[in-house]
Amino acid sequence: MDLRAETREFLTTRRGRLTPQRANLAAYGGNRRVPGLRREEVAMLAGVSVDYYTRLERGNLTGVSEQVLESLAEALQLDEAERGHLFDLARSANASGAARTRARRAPAPVLRPAVQRIVDALDVPAFVRNGRLDVLGTNLLGRALYAPLYDSPTHTPGTPVNTARFQFLDPDAARSFWGAKAERMAHDAVAILRAEAGHNPYDTRLTGLVGELSTRSEDFRRLWASHDVRFHRSGTKVFHHPAVGLLELDYEALMLPADAGLQLNVYSAVPGSPSADGLALLASWAATTLREPPATAASEVGRETR
Repeated sequence: MDLRAETREFLTTRRGRLTPQRANLAAYGGNRRVPGLRREEVAMLAGVSVDYYTRLERGNLTGVSEQVLESLAEALQLDEAERGHLFDLARSANASGAARTRARRAPAPVLRPAVQRIVDALDVPAFVRNGRLDVLGTNLLGRALYAPLYDSPTHTPGTPVNTARFQFLDPDAARSFWGAKAERMAHDAVAILRAEAGHNPYDTRLTGLVGELSTRSEDFRRLWASHDVRFHRSGTKVFHHPAVGLLELDYEALMLPADAGLQLNVYSAVPGSPSADGLALLASWAATTLREPPATAASEVGRETR
């Protein structure tokens, strides 16, 4: 990833979305060619010179202090994910040559057998993914819930499914699976990948995935250009499962401290709800229908070593 270009475009898009009214700068009106703030207005809000802010917005974060980053995040009214992204970009820009080399050579995190056993022991749909949205392992219910992704032509048997590849390269199936929320899911997927790119700019597998999706999907290119980032921690998702129908499930994303970059996603239904009945039906369907075992750590190891 081009860190300078990423920084320039991130700061430019954040400045462009912040109106003078939102920034309490209504008195700075006049003839404005764009709805967003001017550079000098951001500089004033951040307490830095216009020349210094211009340098930052041109992509040069070398030597920038944490205090300046905090002031800039406040001036641009960045949310938690955006603030984290800005700090990730600064960290990468100021990394030593040795640190960058170590990052490029670091092996991709894989699913340990002990974690897979924990996933298998859960009686709700669960899976572990990495920052590239590769599903490294599931339990049987998780595999059943994501059956459309495993059945999609975007998935190569024996390798992890990738939710972004399914979303953008099999859009009809994605719309059928996520229904009216498909566009929101697409935006979230891109925002997660964008955040991962800032956190780990030397991940060649991520660069390859972004290149593939950019080449093959106009929707992905449009959303990638927005430079939005987000965290994926909790919420509710609606699935239109081909075997059991509508499922409205709450999810929690749990980071795995011993496996940097991996998180466990767990789904549950409100007890006594139609979705709880749907999960019970899904368990029966999985037990009698599925033949392909859940993705395992071993399959991901094979993929990473190829």
